[in-house]
Amino acid sequence: MIAVECTIGLLEQSGLFNAGRGANRQLDEVQRMDAAIMEGAHLKAGAVASIEGILHPITAARLVMEDTNHVLLVGPPATRFAQHGQLEQLPRARSSRRSSGRSPRASTDAAQTIRLYRAMLKSKRTQKDQYGTVGAVALDRSGTVAAGASTGGIDSMLPGRVGDSPLIGCGVYADNQSGAVSMTGMGEGIIRLVIAKSICDHLAMGKSPAVAARQVLRMLVSRIRGSAGALVLSPDGRFAIRHVTPHMAAGWWNGTGQPTVRGQFP
Repeated sequence: MIAVECTIGLLEQSGLFNAGRGANRQLDEVQRMDAAIMEGAHLKAGAVASIEGILHPITAARLVMEDTNHVLLVGPPATRFAQHGQLEQLPRARSSRRSSGRSPRASTDAAQTIRLYRAMLKSKRTQKDQYGTVGAVALDRSGTVAAGASTGGIDSMLPGRVGDSPLIGCGVYADNQSGAVSMTGMGEGIIRLVIAKSICDHLAMGKSPAVAARQVLRMLVSRIRGSAGALVLSPDGRFAIRHVTPHMAAGWWNGTGQPTVRGQFP
């Protein structure tokens, strides 16, 4: 689990991906980020959604898992929880369009945001293939699997939109009896078919990571024309990286030599 958190933390730190420092902004110009982490020995999990101003949402998710009896914290309370844990914060934005209460200005801003969202849908600006969620799966020497994911969401999000990444069973899942899965892609489709848990269920039936990922991703495309990629790891160390998008930047490392990184996988 430490390997999962550290790997995702490096990607959040880099600013090169849609997570942490590089997270997308929602249509009110606010970065709201989601993350989750899970381990397979005891099915412990932690997640945060719509967290603001925290460099490492994945660490906030781990704190939820380890320091509370909850699984998911959301919004400003999740941000305050992370701040109480003294997690590193992102620099404050120079300006913000946020307002409090239900004033006429707030209603006007909401109406303008919705009009902007609809215009972007009409122009198909939301149909990009690059979503940029970062994730990792790992297997330790004791045989415990773990999975995690962190994201700033998708392009052209309404304020408050939450995707699959912080939802256990959708964006991430880990169980020593089946395997570990971390997803990237269009979260709405991943949520509807509970993709991470579905892949793990296929692993539990004896299917290989490659077959499990391929069959579930094909179902995602055939049922709802979804778009996603998956990191899949079985408890015996077999793994697969599969995607139904044109590209998916990913890699693996077995603990020796140099990591293997590519932008496409069969």
